[in-house]
Amino acid sequence: MVLEHDLPQHGLKQGDLGTVVERYEPDGVEVEFVTAAGQTQAVVTLHVKDLRKVEPTDIVAVRSLQPTA
Repeated sequence: MVLEHDLPQHGLKQGDLGTVVERYEPDGVEVEFVTAAGQTQAVVTLHVKDLRKVEPTDIVAVRSLQPTA
């Protein structure tokens, strides 16, 4: 799933790619975001509206994490 907005408290930015690890009725999901090296950056519970499905025209890119305060 693709994050639709920044979550600076977790070091995440719009467009980051995550994996749904749990679904909560009626419209919550727990999503894991990992670095390119496979380290978990964050596991967050979000509303389905915070995410979108990956589209065929999406391309995966790499960015460096910014330190969080």
